[in-house]
Amino acid sequence: MKTLGVLVLLSSAMLLCRTAPPLEPVTCGDNNSAAAARLAVHDINEHHDHGYKFRLSEIVGNNIEKVDDGCTIELQLNLLETVCHTVHPKHFEDCALRDESQSAVMANCTVSMTVKSGNANVTKYDCDTRKVKTHEEMMMFCPDCPTMIPLNSPDGFPVREAVKQVNSNTTNERYYVLKEVGRITAGYMWQGMFYNAEIVLVETHCPMLSRIVPEACKPLCPDRAHHAFCRSSHRRGKGLLSVECEYYPPSNETALGPGEREPRCNSHPVLLPRPPGHPRRAGHPHHAGHHGRAGNPHHDGHPHSTGHPRPTGHPLHDGHPHPTGHPHHDGHPRPTGHPHHDGHPRPTGHPHHDGHPHHDGSGGHHAHGQPDQGVFLHPFRPCHGLLPESDPALHPICPMP
Repeated sequence: MKTLGVLVLLSSAMLLCRTAPPLEPVTCGDNNSAAAARLAVHDINEHHDHGYKFRLSEIVGNNIEKVDDGCTIELQLNLLETVCHTVHPKHFEDCALRDESQSAVMANCTVSMTVKSGNANVTKYDCDTRKVKTHEEMMMFCPDCPTMIPLNSPDGFPVREAVKQVNSNTTNERYYVLKEVGRITAGYMWQGMFYNAEIVLVETHCPMLSRIVPEACKPLCPDRAHHAFCRSSHRRGKGLLSVECEYYPPSNETALGPGEREPRCNSHPVLLPRPPGHPRRAGHPHHAGHHGRAGNPHHDGHPHSTGHPRPTGHPLHDGHPHPTGHPHHDGHPRPTGHPHHDGHPRPTGHPHHDGHPHHDGSGGHHAHGQPDQGVFLHPFRPCHGLLPESDPALHPICPMP
């Protein structure tokens, strides 16, 4: 394993998370909007088990219709993505919002709820999740800021090195495997292209230093597992530069009884992108845990892809550096008739500015006329494929299950 120039900072997160104040009762009165919106955002975050937590930004509309001994309420809400991943134990209302220079993400949500006999229940919500600023707007706002690239980008294979670095920390009791990639950003500095990744790892059944290949280890049940939220940085031609992780404790820390074994939870393999020219090895699947409810792991059906690391440079508001220079453009040729996520078709025939292989998010890899080298192992299908036009660079809020 290459370790030259790689700094691994692994720390346990001693998190003092306050208990959120109780929800206010939702009524059918004209001044119910704040309480109804807070209930709605709580419900959305409760079911949103991938990507990042969201906070309320604005109440755009509130329509009340009286029925029998209650009412139906329809809300139009604007939410903003926070920097807290869904595995973070901090309450979403205490999480910091992502700065616009970090490619902020928003969600426009329509929420329906009923109030009957004093009890309010969310019955439906549907959200349109997208970047706050389009690519063109970001270029005007901050031309030197790194840009988000698809979660299944073919540049994702260095995440393997990041996971290996985490598993080289012998102070951990067990091995960790990849759960998902939160986001990937890319930017250009005078040293070359830099990639930043935020990835989430989950604790497995395999004891540290056991002879089993870590990638073949099964994750612990979501409520019984420690999780690690890691930021890694990678420079093209140089390799992995750094990995920094926070560890979050299990939500269920009940001690096992004498002779009792950890329960087994279902999981499906995560297929990591591999370097071009490296054949797939049979018999060594990459498993990932799912951050579902206690004892009931959720299978969200969307690919758990891999990411790229955070370079050194100017610090962001959360204390993590980002590169300066010209950003990595998401300007690959797009198939005709398939609009970009912001609704504007991409022009065809324009090569990538740095000669990087074109990736279309559908499982193919085309290095400007070169044959498919098999880097993509799966397409991006968030929310069981219910949102086929969603931006492949971010985790959308799925429709209410």
